[in-house]
Amino acid sequence: MPRRKESYESVMSELEKIVNSMDAGGLSLEESLKNYEDGIKLCGKLYKMLNRAEGRIKILTEEGEKDFQEKDGETEDNK
Repeated sequence: MPRRKESYESVMSELEKIVNSMDAGGLSLEESLKNYEDGIKLCGKLYKMLNRAEGRIKILTEEGEKDFQEKDGETEDNK
């Protein structure tokens, strides 16, 4: 069965639940270590998601600037 792509918001929500659980206290050492490990994994996922988003934004920005410069150049030629 194909794996469903997780959204940034759903992964962040999972991480917040772990943080809240650890902040509340009352966990055993093993539970705390498991939560910490899971939290680190989720942080890694979030980091990768943000890097991909940043890359997409850079590409779109560069393309937008290129289009703008080309259109700006066309306007000056038409003067």
